[in-house]
Amino acid sequence: MEKKERFISLCKTVNREGMDGLLKWLEENDFYACPASSRYHGAYPGGLLEHSLNVYDELKRLLSVYSEVQVPEESVVIAALFHDLCKVNLYTTEKRNRKNSAGQWESYDAYTIQEKFCFGGHGSKSVFLAQHFISLTPEEAVAINCHMSSWDGNTNVGKAFEQFPFAWLLHVADESATYIIEKES
Repeated sequence: MEKKERFISLCKTVNREGMDGLLKWLEENDFYACPASSRYHGAYPGGLLEHSLNVYDELKRLLSVYSEVQVPEESVVIAALFHDLCKVNLYTTEKRNRKNSAGQWESYDAYTIQEKFCFGGHGSKSVFLAQHFISLTPEEAVAINCHMSSWDGNTNVGKAFEQFPFAWLLHVADESATYIIEKES
């Protein structure tokens, strides 16, 4: 199954008012074509889509290991697939120069961040965007908000992880997808 089709199929398992609006918004914007980062993991067209699916798969695997953490499948889909909504419409390309293998200068397209909607941090912006369309449970909102752990400047993230172990699992799944599954070769 193609990645976009798989993503949409997973989203269709979520029975929340507003899901169709969220899917329409993703389609009308650059979600399916944007990178996951400007230079690191998934820094290519469709990187965010691939990363989101990788996080979902890794989160499912972690939940099978930590069977004491029980969450509805809808929460798994929502947290994994929408944890990085803040990256929609975030990147643009610019021309840069570099030396190629022959030592000659060449021009290439590079991703750069061009924030169009400033709203707090990485996680809080993703929560805000998701809640614009669908209602999130407190556990889903905390998981998405804290998925960057202290990388996002969140000094109370440990307490959030204690209260909602699912949030910690989303963080670990995101890190695993980024640093192991999507590791640059």
